[in-house]
Amino acid sequence: MSAKHSDPIRGLTSSKSSPLFQGRFGRMFRSLHAARFGANPDESRKNLAKLAGAMAAGFEPPKDGKDDEESGIPSLYTYLGQFIDHDITFDPNSSLQKQNDPDALVDFRNPALDLDNVYGRGPDDQPYMYAAGGTTFLLGDPIMGGDPGARDLPRNTPPAPKKPLDPKPPAEPQRALIGDPRNDENTIVSQFQGLFLRFHNRTVADNPKLEFREIQQLVRFHYQFVVLNDFLPRIIHPDVLKHLRVDGHYSRDKLQFFHWRHDPFMPVEFSVAAYRLGHSMVRPGYRLNDSDATLLPIFPVPSQGLAEGLTGFRAMNPAWGIDWGRFIDIDVRTYDGSAAENQKRLQFAYRIDTSVVNPLSALPASVASNPASLPERNLLRGLMLGLPSGQDVAHAMCHTPLPDKQILIGQGVDQPESPLPNIASIDKVFAGNCPLWTYILAEAMHHRVAVKVPVKEAVTINTPVLGPVGGRIVAEVFLGLLFGDKNSLLNLAPHWTPKAGPGYALEDFVGYALGR
Repeated sequence: MSAKHSDPIRGLTSSKSSPLFQGRFGRMFRSLHAARFGANPDESRKNLAKLAGAMAAGFEPPKDGKDDEESGIPSLYTYLGQFIDHDITFDPNSSLQKQNDPDALVDFRNPALDLDNVYGRGPDDQPYMYAAGGTTFLLGDPIMGGDPGARDLPRNTPPAPKKPLDPKPPAEPQRALIGDPRNDENTIVSQFQGLFLRFHNRTVADNPKLEFREIQQLVRFHYQFVVLNDFLPRIIHPDVLKHLRVDGHYSRDKLQFFHWRHDPFMPVEFSVAAYRLGHSMVRPGYRLNDSDATLLPIFPVPSQGLAEGLTGFRAMNPAWGIDWGRFIDIDVRTYDGSAAENQKRLQFAYRIDTSVVNPLSALPASVASNPASLPERNLLRGLMLGLPSGQDVAHAMCHTPLPDKQILIGQGVDQPESPLPNIASIDKVFAGNCPLWTYILAEAMHHRVAVKVPVKEAVTINTPVLGPVGGRIVAEVFLGLLFGDKNSLLNLAPHWTPKAGPGYALEDFVGYALGR
């Protein structure tokens, strides 16, 4: 997580200026009015801050034991979602961009699931990312504690002192040499990026006769297959996905709401609301490997005696290698409450609900400026960009909106300690007028699927997933981006399946990268 997730992407504010034109960013529901939450902007911001406070959970220390807030979704899917976000969105919010293009109306690349966050501009244009010959990726220093072959990302080396007697120069960050610097913003997504580099390198080794572009396509096909057939079904209710298929296959003719004239664009209803579901899935912290020293919060919390966190943009701690079986079901782990068993336990993402863990509602100054609450920043961004209310979007999609009494604010556990407040009880301004992001999360709390988690005890968890509004927005955007890319799996080989079979999933992708 970084400030780049909280500062507005330049160009978004231009997306409502024309009822016809769509640039790189646009709107799915252009005829809907912007929701307002007060008589004036200051009052709206004040009320949204109140709602954000209600959506913020109290402080919880990092833990890897059984937790009522856990879903049936292994926690690596949270970071797959973050990785995909970096693949399909490009943030040109840089000083150079601001100087040369103050409006930044349309100078964005087209969004696509093409792994440009891995490949960058290729070995000819960015040779420093690749080994000699340009067919495989460079890897960084070894990291211990988890997977025996774990390596850090390749990094630049700060300059040494000019003379032996010179004072030690100020410490400089060792930036990762990768296609998208955002994939180094926390320890988990950084090592996940490393898995993609290793997946590519193994694909090269196993297919010595293929050219680089053919290797790229093969890796992309595996990635897109996982997104379509594993990631989306994990986070979206099956009834939503069923309506997007014909004879078992996704069909572009089923897209009702995501349309474009020439090239796909990035809808703000998706990027600012629906796809921010992952913020509710983040745990307070994670255990990386057997060492107790690697049970860490996502950010440092000095007030609680937690001086170290999983923040990135630095060389990886050599003892922080990830045991991937704690994040994805590459093997079967136990689920009982004993301390010995918890050390090896698979950690699950938190439930999709209207609650965000404390570290994200109190971001450190090094990550974000005022306001420090990520829920508040999300809600303010929706206000600034003129998003319609959740109820208006539901009506536009021909769904009966949730009544206020069913838009609950808080943790979506099976048996809450006390009844959850509803949206109208936070402030009457939200009656029939719920911010779209909050509405989509609340909708998920009423659409659950029974997930049998991959543990020896055969535990089943009633897992909230995106419903007819949030799920349809997310699914249509993913499908639309793929149908709009002439080089995608859905256009070049819609019936392609990996050699491992149609059940291929993220666990298989990870296992192959690990050499299993």
